[in-house]
Amino acid sequence: MTSTNGQPDSPAPGDGKIARWAVIAVLCAFLVGAGVLGYLGWSSTTTEVPASGYVALVLGVVFSLVVGIGLMALVFYSSRKGYDEPAVLIREPESDADEDGVSSRSGTPPTERVH
Repeated sequence: MTSTNGQPDSPAPGDGKIARWAVIAVLCAFLVGAGVLGYLGWSSTTTEVPASGYVALVLGVVFSLVVGIGLMALVFYSSRKGYDEPAVLIREPESDADEDGVSSRSGTPPTERVH
């Protein structure tokens, strides 16, 4: 299914519509099922939660949000500043002779620094 210019034909506009709606329907069913299970789990017990339990719940949620937001901020900062780029080795220029007039190519490899 290639056209005359060697490029593959683009799919027809109707292709995959049924599959897309099927995926959306399955995900919506999962969402409804999770909501029903959550409601049943929440309302199935008569145990009261003390105030310290709600405080612990709030502190845990706030701490998780702070850690998640902080890590995402560091990811974006690192990406924008270029820290995520691969390391590049910058070699020092080789001189033909040292100060004493002796060639630097005496069999030992030149020293390299990473900047």
